Amino acid sequence: MHSERKMMADGVKPDVCQPSGSAELPMLDVYMPMMKSAAIISAGRLGLFEALAGGPLSLAALADAIDASAQGVGPLADFLVTLGYLEKHGTDFANTPSTQRWFTRTGKVDYTPGLLWTQEAWPMMGALTDVVRSGAPERPFWEAMVEKPHLGQLFASYMAAFACDLGPDLLTHVPVAREHCRLLDLGGSHGLHSIRFCQRYPQLEAVIVDLPSALSETGTTIEEAHLSTRIQLVAGDLLDYDWGDNLDLVFYLSVAHNHTAEENRRVLKRIGDSLNPGGWLVIHDYLAEEPLNAFHAAFRLTLLFETGTQIYPYKDYCAWLGAAGFGEITRIDLNPHEKGSLILARR
Repeated sequence: MHSERKMMADGVKPDVCQPSGSAELPMLDVYMPMMKSAAIISAGRLGLFEALAGGPLSLAALADAIDASAQGVGPLADFLVTLGYLEKHGTDFANTPSTQRWFTRTGKVDYTPGLLWTQEAWPMMGALTDVVRSGAPERPFWEAMVEKPHLGQLFASYMAAFACDLGPDLLTHVPVAREHCRLLDLGGSHGLHSIRFCQRYPQLEAVIVDLPSALSETGTTIEEAHLSTRIQLVAGDLLDYDWGDNLDLVFYLSVAHNHTAEENRRVLKRIGDSLNPGGWLVIHDYLAEEPLNAFHAAFRLTLLFETGTQIYPYKDYCAWLGAAGFGEITRIDLNPHEKGSLILARR
């Protein structure tokens, strides 16, 4: 607690991915994260951060901008100041540089869709106790998306925000040669990775395969990028879809953790058989290291709840890729570490 207070006084946010359990009052480890999440999510849903994107506002002006009461906005804004998401300029409220960067449309990436998604995920996590007892969810999370299409749209929007964050890393590390023409994007949902690479490399044509609920807005996004003639959408399960052969580049990004080890082994073997010599498979995921850090352990628990699957160690990927005929395998750990890792495998 003392160290966190000092960090906030110095203008540095505490690392929420570090273990806690040292609070002077133990219930603070439960109460404060609950209130912090509720406040940040509420600010995102109200459009509070976006309202401050143009500069500081008085309490009355801020309340008016988001169509809320000053009596309600005051306590919320004051709490967000203590959390380091807002700051005071005299009596006015303003976004901190970090909030401006990550939760408004003026910043590098707008993660507001992640806040809206978390609002939906929060009540679902109430069933975690039952999943821990049984060892698996009653049904995979993807089935809930079929019954409630808005969940698929929200999740795809959240993943699109992450794709904007991950995109520059992919362009930096993925080698594309002139002779590489055919890209297969497995689980590509939002389409942003295929769009980004087709824009950079005019010889590429892409096929995106994902569940129907994840592709509801993708066609519009591709049309707006003027790439409808070069990017094809296939609504289906990547485990069953026959994508043929003669591929030059395959994306398997943030997908492996949604499948069992046997399913991943089978998919990677099919990819290896489909790639042309010199072609690349690009994997993005979170690698299970021993001991697990707090973020990876939390994500593994999330996967238990959502799909009953897990994250896998790098050695498992190497074994699957070796069996699939890949000779050159490279691991790239991204910065920050919580962004995950890339595995590049050449056929």
